[in-house]
Amino acid sequence: MPHTHKLEPNQAVSLSSIVADGKEYHSNRKQAEKEFRDLRKEFRELQARFYAEDKRKLLLVFQAMDAGGKDGTIRSITQGVNPQGVIITSFKAPSKRELAHDFLWRVHMAAPARGMIGIFNRSHYEDVLIVRVDNLVPETVWRPRYEQINNFEALLSSSGTTILKFYLHISKEEQRERFQERIDIPEKNWKFSFGDLDKRKQWDDYMAAYEEMLQRTTTAAAPWYVIPSNQNWYRNLAIERVIVNTLRQLDPQYPPPEGDVTGVVVT
Repeated sequence: MPHTHKLEPNQAVSLSSIVADGKEYHSNRKQAEKEFRDLRKEFRELQARFYAEDKRKLLLVFQAMDAGGKDGTIRSITQGVNPQGVIITSFKAPSKRELAHDFLWRVHMAAPARGMIGIFNRSHYEDVLIVRVDNLVPETVWRPRYEQINNFEALLSSSGTTILKFYLHISKEEQRERFQERIDIPEKNWKFSFGDLDKRKQWDDYMAAYEEMLQRTTTAAAPWYVIPSNQNWYRNLAIERVIVNTLRQLDPQYPPPEGDVTGVVVT
């Protein structure tokens, strides 16, 4: 079950043919929410061991259309973890300093160190998405980036980083409903931007960009998972399943004490 939504290298991707409705995969919300809570508890335990072991690194990458639920996902799956061992990086529009370097410079600086779980809210993939759709750079610049990204992630992987990448897949109708909520509910007004409506008009262009990105950058070392995300409860469960299953396989262990503590009494 953990690999239900996993893409395979060189797999053709048609997002319009991939179900965004989590109810197609799980019919019992209460049962799903209980399993999620149990997995999140196990994640906290595994993360504590992962941090203490201080040997390996885990990188979680989240991409989605606007209103896809990246913030809510990250908040839900990480609740209760040791904040010392988790670093969340949100990649906004690059600064002048960042633009003076190659597009991966700022991303590499945010890659997790030993014992750490790094979470990217948006990522280096914006450099083959928004730059493509909005024509921010010529195609001769962004198209070679697929191979550059694969090489970068291969470097991270060979250096001890386990990489999991999640595309939160919502339908166009679900996005419309979420945008409307931001308008109708006063407490959510702050989330609404008129720029969101402009991005919505580019839906088809973004789908084409995402499909090629998913196909070109799914590798054995850094797989993409297309997560049905119309229902938050299924989205959270599906992602937590993948993360916990991965950590189980890594099987982190608490390190032994520095010396023999037998009979040591603190006074």
